[in-house]
Amino acid sequence: MAKVKTAFFCQICGAKSPKWLGKCPSCQNWNTFVEEVVESNTNKKIGSTTPWDTSHKKPTKATAKKLFDIENTKENRYITPDDELNRTLGGGIVQGALILIGGEPGIGKSTLMLQLALQMKELKILYVSGEESERQVRMRAERIPYKNEDLYILPETNIENIFVQIAELQPEIVIVDSVQTLHSMHIESAPGSITQVRECAAQFMRYSKEQGVPVFLIGHITKDGSIAGPKVLEHMVDTVLQFEGDRHHAYRILRTSKNRFGSASEIGIYEMRSEGLRQVNNPSEVLLSDYDEHFSGIAITTILEGIRPMLIETQALVSTAVYATAQRSSTGFDLRRLNMLLAVLERRCGFRIGQKDVFLNITGGLRIEDPAADLGVVCAILSSLNDIPLPKKAVFCAEVGLSGEIRSVSRLEQRLLEVEKMGFDEVYAAKHNLKGMNLSKIGLKIHGFTKLEDLVHHLFG
Repeated sequence: MAKVKTAFFCQICGAKSPKWLGKCPSCQNWNTFVEEVVESNTNKKIGSTTPWDTSHKKPTKATAKKLFDIENTKENRYITPDDELNRTLGGGIVQGALILIGGEPGIGKSTLMLQLALQMKELKILYVSGEESERQVRMRAERIPYKNEDLYILPETNIENIFVQIAELQPEIVIVDSVQTLHSMHIESAPGSITQVRECAAQFMRYSKEQGVPVFLIGHITKDGSIAGPKVLEHMVDTVLQFEGDRHHAYRILRTSKNRFGSASEIGIYEMRSEGLRQVNNPSEVLLSDYDEHFSGIAITTILEGIRPMLIETQALVSTAVYATAQRSSTGFDLRRLNMLLAVLERRCGFRIGQKDVFLNITGGLRIEDPAADLGVVCAILSSLNDIPLPKKAVFCAEVGLSGEIRSVSRLEQRLLEVEKMGFDEVYAAKHNLKGMNLSKIGLKIHGFTKLEDLVHHLFG
């Protein structure tokens, strides 16, 4: 019997070491090395060829070609009934693409993929379930109002058995839920280990490229929000999608972080319902509250999620501090940036907020990072502080600097078109942002300011 060899692998980047190290020399993270069994000599002799595998054949020699002599062909894509998914993928599913989808547990990754499989009625799809039984998948499919007679469910985790079924069925799309549950019998490490995840993903990558079949891999994420497994897994695939959101809110965001066949700045928005995920084609409508009365502490701002403009509602509440130390609470907005904006208001505009509790909320469960929301946050806070409602049909769009200046933001014209489409009348923005813009085609009243003090005097007197 051959002696079993072990090595240590970093669980973040996949770096290999013959001994345990406290700090990974590759990614500089601490306590990430775990001992795993390396493939033994007996297993290497067995081999792991599959019915589609051509790696054992003699490789052909590649020759160098001039760049412009290479034929430029357009990728063949499957256009899905899901417009939001088509947008994030760059126009549809490319044949032969390997797509990785990550997200928190319970966020809706399996529902999204099962719903996609049920919608693609003209294609034969194999859904490999490594976490749920056939009955559990059927129960989940009963809630989704779509049917696909050519959808096959395979509850299997052994990758050799999976490829035997793939060779028999010859599916046109393969969905794997999830890649961390798969294992190869030729590797002695446990399922979910670095070696197993990397090897299983490499097998599916070789299969998708050689057969031209798109493969979706669902992946778990770690507590810090990154996809579990080695970082090389994200480099191997063609597209990486992140399914984000809060389980306590209805809305989900499908965000592209890598895409070899399209833009990596697109997002798709869904609403989680009992019958599955509903596409949100106009997110501004669902993210804005519909109320008749006019309240203080509410400001509307326009942000960019990827390259997609949308309007969101910012709610603020300022009250007298009960305790000696004032509270600062923020939901959906960076707390450190909120403290910076409060310091600007106190130092540059003369407002006494040091002894006030400030609570900020971004409606819809979204988390925003666009600096264009600064002006909306500041105006919502001042509106609550003075108990004076802001103009109901006004939108605020600008960045606020440390010296109290109102700074320009990117793609203002694209934002203004979204504001006009949603029926708003006026926009407060940076004066420098309006230089060189053709505003004749935009039916909005635009107020340009350079200093925060001037805007405060204009709104609150």
